[in-house]
Amino acid sequence: MELEPEEADGPASPAEMLAARAKRARKRSGLTFRALAEKLGFPHTYLSRVESGEQLPSAALAETMDAFYETDGLFSDLAAVARAMAAETPKWGHKVLEAEKRAGRIQTFNSSVVPGLLQIEPYTTALYVESMPGKDAENIALQVAKRAHRRAVLDSAQPPLYWAIMDEAALRRPVGGPSVMAEQIRHILQMIESKSAVQVQVAPFSRGVHPLMGGSLSLLTLRDGATFAYVESFASGVSVETPADVLELTTLLDIARSQALDGGESVSLLNAYLKEYEDDEK
Repeated sequence: MELEPEEADGPASPAEMLAARAKRARKRSGLTFRALAEKLGFPHTYLSRVESGEQLPSAALAETMDAFYETDGLFSDLAAVARAMAAETPKWGHKVLEAEKRAGRIQTFNSSVVPGLLQIEPYTTALYVESMPGKDAENIALQVAKRAHRRAVLDSAQPPLYWAIMDEAALRRPVGGPSVMAEQIRHILQMIESKSAVQVQVAPFSRGVHPLMGGSLSLLTLRDGATFAYVESFASGVSVETPADVLELTTLLDIARSQALDGGESVSLLNAYLKEYEDDEK
């Protein structure tokens, strides 16, 4: 049985996809919760909570659903990724992940790496391998998949305005080596060229210090106009909602933006780095 992808304004999380597809599969089978419960051997109240998104299915239930609906591991895979995301995402990060899907504008500054929604998978993988000592390959793969899922917001039917400012240090630091960096920069240039909702500026070394050195800041404005900030360091982060604090952080971001290259100058610098990395590949 082949399940169709969900139609939505923005990308659904694995947990949301699982709930929606479980509901669709049951309705296509023509079964009530009680009838399905008899066939699967699980309580109908449990099945109802899975479909409503209140509870993730156990590994045993997910495997049973895959066998019954003949979905080739779909429910097991979605459940595994959803559990990993719930376990690995710090509490202070849950709100920003949800807000990204509802944002009308995302403004972000990163001082040392390429902004998350612009990263390609080889870059993210190299970044996690080097920055997550002690994590096994499966854990890293799940983190990379989570980042890739977040990037889908820029391909949604109504993408937010994504305005990214990145320090030149993110271009100079060769994450994953020359080949990965060349591919990463080509991706950024392609995003700038093909998506009018994506704006990228680079804060160059030549313009000296700015007020956001050493950290990262995101300002998310929801479609109802509400704005909150998210400040992240190397191992922690915090959401900021107090109007006075949001205003202060907005001012710092505006100052950093004023010291960055404009769009055309940023593209020129990106192309210069691209040529360097391409030459290093030879």
